Amino acid sequence: MDRYARWNALLEMLTDNGRVSVETAAERLDVSQATIRRDFDQLAQQQMITRTRGGAVANGVSYDLPLRYKTAKHSAEKQRIGAAAAALVTPGTVVGLNGGTTSTEVARALAVRPDLNTSAEGAQLTVVTNALNIANELLVRSRMKVVVAGGVVRPKSFELVGPLGGALLREVTLDVALLGVDAIDPQLGAAAHHEGEAAMNNLMVARAKRVVIIADSSKLGGHAFARICPVERVETLVTDSGADPDVVDAFRAAGVQVICA
Repeated sequence: MDRYARWNALLEMLTDNGRVSVETAAERLDVSQATIRRDFDQLAQQQMITRTRGGAVANGVSYDLPLRYKTAKHSAEKQRIGAAAAALVTPGTVVGLNGGTTSTEVARALAVRPDLNTSAEGAQLTVVTNALNIANELLVRSRMKVVVAGGVVRPKSFELVGPLGGALLREVTLDVALLGVDAIDPQLGAAAHHEGEAAMNNLMVARAKRVVIIADSSKLGGHAFARICPVERVETLVTDSGADPDVVDAFRAAGVQVICA
């Protein structure tokens, strides 16, 4: 396991437990305690954690890990979800896409579809996004028309938030919004940890004819701070095959089409 993989694992442990000892981390990752101490020191220097005697505790930031530390979590499921969500997109449409690791997989799946990239007259797909990494994925891999909403960059997610981006989103119409979320519940709807991201996502929902939520099964039935939209606004939920059947049934009972990839 390389250093960045260890850091990702350590941050996930802290997210789950709030506190981890050097001894426990070394045993779980099968490395020396000296290695874990160095890792904790380096993460503390980046203000990702707080060092304690014999271990570390999570800063508030650890509950909303930067995107670069989230990529390994549920990666296979997210790839399947990305492919299934991308299959819902038809040529010639306008798609809204926010940030996050699952949305990144959707962007990658869209970028390699030949029917969305082989047009003699104009773009076969227009993507409106408020995420810099999503725009980059599409620009380097495809010939789609990419529109980026303005705003202030959130370093954790690479998403642009604030009134500058909102001004653009209010002037466009989306055929479909494909939105990654931090949580979605059959009663409470879709939500995000950060209120700025939730506000931008809510604007995409308001401008979209169809709303598709993309979320791995760990997000289902969960809660987050800021609501994006009520469940009644969600047409389709794309998740993975590990989703609890009872939760899936609750979404279907609420009128949501559920695709388990």
